[in-house]
Amino acid sequence: MGLKDLIVMKTPVPTLAGRTVLITGAASGIGRATAKAAADDGAHLVLTDLHPDALDAAVAEIGADGGSVVYHQAGDISDHDWVRSFANQVDAEVGVMDVVMNIAGVSAWGTVENLEHRHWRTMVDVNLMGPIHIIECFVPQMIRRGQGGHLVNVSSAAGLLALPWHAAYSASKFGLRGVSEVLRFDLRRHGIGVSLVCPGGVDTPLVESVDIVGINRDDRRVKAAINQFHKSAVSPEKAADAILKGIRKNHFLVYTSFDIRFGYWWSRKFALPYEIAMRVANDQFDRLAKATARSSERAGLTAPDDTTDTDVTSG
Repeated sequence: MGLKDLIVMKTPVPTLAGRTVLITGAASGIGRATAKAAADDGAHLVLTDLHPDALDAAVAEIGADGGSVVYHQAGDISDHDWVRSFANQVDAEVGVMDVVMNIAGVSAWGTVENLEHRHWRTMVDVNLMGPIHIIECFVPQMIRRGQGGHLVNVSSAAGLLALPWHAAYSASKFGLRGVSEVLRFDLRRHGIGVSLVCPGGVDTPLVESVDIVGINRDDRRVKAAINQFHKSAVSPEKAADAILKGIRKNHFLVYTSFDIRFGYWWSRKFALPYEIAMRVANDQFDRLAKATARSSERAGLTAPDDTTDTDVTSG
């Protein structure tokens, strides 16, 4: 590899027009918005999602708008055997992907004394092992074909910053960040670009259903915090635009909002102020948790039974 090749990499996928693109989590949120945007750009789509009815609805919508969905199938990306079978069918019926986008994911928040093993396991199985299964089953074909391509992995602000109550979620998202950074260099020689998408607040259906372990979501203070989130969150369409721009520009780190870009820069340049800010945020979350617990006790209520949300989303 020459000096120029070490410094400059030709953009592998400057346009999605005519390219075959795999998107996971395509039935809702960022995944659905990205699928629609990619179809508008002329991509031929291979789509998957956990929920068959919602996936069928997304495919129908894209088709009604003139988009091209060449293959779709519902399934669980955390199941390696299913992903392998899905990949074999795609290989046989469609061929090799030009772009692979890992967008599907789930979220659960909570302190370590409230999180159960199932919460940790689900975060890692879906958010980390799910993308790994997709990478295992779709990227080697791209390498063997020798015509380059692009891989997109959606991590999160929680894959860059130590956000309160995000230990289980961050375990998966920091892990995906590490995988992506290594693959960024491993795949370069094959002409395959890698983008790590780190969304902050994105206004998807998961906002209303994310599992906050040990917290009463009906408490007025929690509702107020969620409403505040809605005000600052970007739309899934804006996130999708950022992802497609990241592919066209071959950017590694892709942000969907300025606050996360600034926060990550701040954490690297000003370590002590960053640590203090995280401690303050953690104290604020702790006070909210204690206040909601006291109000539930006074009302004679207990927090609802926690079941990790399985709606696909991202970020």
